[in-house]
Amino acid sequence: MLDERKSAILCAVVQEYITTGQPVGSAHIVKSALLNVSSATVRNDMSYLEQEGYLVQPHTSAGRIPTDKGYRYFVDHVAPKGALTQSTKVKVGEFFDMAHGRLEETLQRTSMLLAQLTNYAAVVLGPKTEVATVRSVQLVGLSQHHATFVVVMSNGVVESEPIDLATTLDDGQIADVTKQLSKMMVGKSLTEVGPLVLSGDMLVDEVSSRVLAAVTTRKADESVFVGGASAMAEAFDAVEIVRSVLHTLEQQYVMVSLVRDMINRGLTVAIGAEHGVAPLAACSVVLSPVIADGTQVGTVGVLGPTRMNYPQALATVEVVSDRLGRRLAEG
Repeated sequence: MLDERKSAILCAVVQEYITTGQPVGSAHIVKSALLNVSSATVRNDMSYLEQEGYLVQPHTSAGRIPTDKGYRYFVDHVAPKGALTQSTKVKVGEFFDMAHGRLEETLQRTSMLLAQLTNYAAVVLGPKTEVATVRSVQLVGLSQHHATFVVVMSNGVVESEPIDLATTLDDGQIADVTKQLSKMMVGKSLTEVGPLVLSGDMLVDEVSSRVLAAVTTRKADESVFVGGASAMAEAFDAVEIVRSVLHTLEQQYVMVSLVRDMINRGLTVAIGAEHGVAPLAACSVVLSPVIADGTQVGTVGVLGPTRMNYPQALATVEVVSDRLGRRLAEG
């Protein structure tokens, strides 16, 4: 644990580097940290912080920049509490007051909102399908040989599955398929639905069987939405880092695994290599669980360079997760 003066110096270095992206010298710290000490004392303390791994000097005669260890100490011990401006609070409130319609659309738009507020990539994980039950089902005829099967889940997710019809179904047979599958599916999760109970109408049973196979073999996992990935292109100078980060953000299973692992480890902030995803070693992740009716139903977070504004990111993610949870609880 660092003493009060060294903590203040480290805090000043981190905040200045977050703002400017330039190595920070002792002369600047003397002016900005409001410390009643000499430049020599600041230089000695910065040397100590470097020796202990909190700071690093990227170039000879240059100032110092924080390491991942320095950021971690800053986040855990000395970071000031972030706060949203009144205009940002109003924007978030208005967004969720108007957030109606399909859950997928709300989650996607939430990821874009979070990206706009932070200028980082945003990640939003929705509820697992496997923990939701079927609220209603309906087969809708679109044309002579095409239909779509719509499933509304208790968590608000709307699943739809296109169905090709070898033989035209009349309105009565379409209603029979809907009735047959409603009896089997409503009130159950997709993983709990049993084998088809035959109705005696071969055509109705054949269509019902294909519909049932299609909707129950879907992977019961979180839906993940990534917004603002393009912001990462402006966050790093090295093209290879940008390319690696963008490629990783496109891999849904990687993002789901990263978030799930962090939550399981009780982490709300993972800095650099702490999250264990090598292509994102130059990035930090800030997460907050989404709670609805006392149950975690998802996660929201941002991914940015390790030089991110942690207090602001934490405050923004917390407010958005709270409002999203309240919106999901409402319906």
